[in-house]
Amino acid sequence: MIGLEDVRAAARRLDGVAHRTPVVRSRTLDARTGRELLLKAENLQRVGAFKFRGAYNAIASLTEAERARGVVTVSSGNHAQALALAARLHGAPALILMPDDAPDTKVAATAGHGAEIARFDRYAEDREAVLAAAVAERGMTPVHAYDDPRVMAGQGTVALELLEDAARDEPLDALVVPVGGGGLISGCATAVTALAPSTRVVGVEPEAGDDVRRSLAAGERVRVPVAPTIADGQQLDRPGERTWEVIRERVDAVAVVSDAEIVEAMRLLFERVKLVVEPSGACALAAVLAGRPELDGARRVGVVLSGGNVGADRFAALVAGRPAAAGAQGARSPLAETRPPR
Repeated sequence: MIGLEDVRAAARRLDGVAHRTPVVRSRTLDARTGRELLLKAENLQRVGAFKFRGAYNAIASLTEAERARGVVTVSSGNHAQALALAARLHGAPALILMPDDAPDTKVAATAGHGAEIARFDRYAEDREAVLAAAVAERGMTPVHAYDDPRVMAGQGTVALELLEDAARDEPLDALVVPVGGGGLISGCATAVTALAPSTRVVGVEPEAGDDVRRSLAAGERVRVPVAPTIADGQQLDRPGERTWEVIRERVDAVAVVSDAEIVEAMRLLFERVKLVVEPSGACALAAVLAGRPELDGARRVGVVLSGGNVGADRFAALVAGRPAAAGAQGARSPLAETRPPR
């Protein structure tokens, strides 16, 4: 498993490259929750999400020969853009395998960073088999979106910064983190358990995809059906193999939230904090606002806002209560992300 030194090494590689995102406070949210909230605004990170940290650390960890051969991944979202940008910054070729129904703006943003894009049918082809075939044919190094120790360590710098910037004098009672495949929470939990062992680490998933919560209850990785949810960045059927090993040892609990609760968190962040956050990015705050029992007794709480890649049309539809497509089924309707920060 990864350790604190892996996270610190990632922080050194990212220094001066990734944004040291701000910790945002809101008296309104504090009053509403009865807690002291410290919001880590990863929606302001390069490519608009925390994913840049892990992608950059992974490529920076390669040898010159490996970078010359290039990197490859499967992704339809933030990791695709993050790896494309990180590869460009290192002068490395990048091949991104994207499903045919990936949002056009995500494809365009990924291509805009100079990556080569190959499409596949996510319903007829197995993504891992597609990736393996590309690795065998091109000799490129695969960089998994979350199940890669280098990626996990890079994502852990989110918590490392939060602890350094906001929890130096008084520890956090809890750190609340959105959970998809587990790369972000495994890295954050590694930093927290080493530096602030009294701080609880709580993951948050959409109700429609609670694979990590069920896995913790069962003591082993559990596969769940992939159901529609507006939090498409967390729409996975089971935890990663490597991330699971960290999660089961270092994560204290996992809460779930409804799509309606996520939308309410997005609305409050926009109206009261002036931050635009995508559904998956608002998931952790949604659990705090809803007063989930996993957070009982936690007064000082760190909350990771993991990303802000949501388009104006989709954002407006969600907060207005109009129908908005969720997940891959609606990928070509107005659910695409904005052009993220570079």
